[in-house]
Amino acid sequence: MHEAAVAQDLLEVICKEARKQEARPVAARISCGQLNAINDEVLCFAFEAIARGTACEGMTLQVEHKSMQARCSRCKDVFDLNLAEARCPSCGVDDFELLPDAPLVLEEIEFDKE
Repeated sequence: MHEAAVAQDLLEVICKEARKQEARPVAARISCGQLNAINDEVLCFAFEAIARGTACEGMTLQVEHKSMQARCSRCKDVFDLNLAEARCPSCGVDDFELLPDAPLVLEEIEFDKE
């Protein structure tokens, strides 16, 4: 279950930042690509479980999935890939290169400074 390892890493980073900010974290937002093998529910459950008894206990974790992107072989336009209509929206060509999937990134931490 690699979500538990990701949750542990997130917890460490958020707790470190909370100490630096001298504030209690209340929410965090992460993003990842569509092909990333993260199950949102499992990650949130794992984070909630390991956060018990820490500064992160009770905070919410939001996961945002970024669209897959492709580059058209004809016009070189970069676009969000729609698998139902796998073609360049600019010129209509169905010959494109898939770009690397977005990595897992901790985008934002919200703190309660009171």
